[in-house]
Amino acid sequence: MSNQVLMVGPEHTLRQAAQMMSARRVGSAVVIDPDSEGVGIMTERDVLNAIGAGLDCDVERTRAHVSWDVVYAGPDWTVEEAAAAMARGGFRHLVVLDGREVAGVISVRDLMRVWSQQRLTVG
Repeated sequence: MSNQVLMVGPEHTLRQAAQMMSARRVGSAVVIDPDSEGVGIMTERDVLNAIGAGLDCDVERTRAHVSWDVVYAGPDWTVEEAAAAMARGGFRHLVVLDGREVAGVISVRDLMRVWSQQRLTVG
């Protein structure tokens, strides 16, 4: 899990979000909208879909491209539980909540890193 989570607001433009994601070298941003759905996630795929649809990334706001129907992991989840949830849901990023606070994000890259390190120590 990465606990250095990129957070963006619902009023950021897609370009702003994409620039922050690129600068941080991450594939997702957590979007917190206290006036709406709460905690959501926007991924590189959401940005790509907006560009592919011909939307103006300097006008479009993140709030229109956020997944609010999110599966949240708990801080005590195992790597296997996180991987199973991601496989079932067909997504590559998993927001970790500790109570109501964002504790981190688990990505497929995180899972691969952990599993490859485990294989090296076992093998």
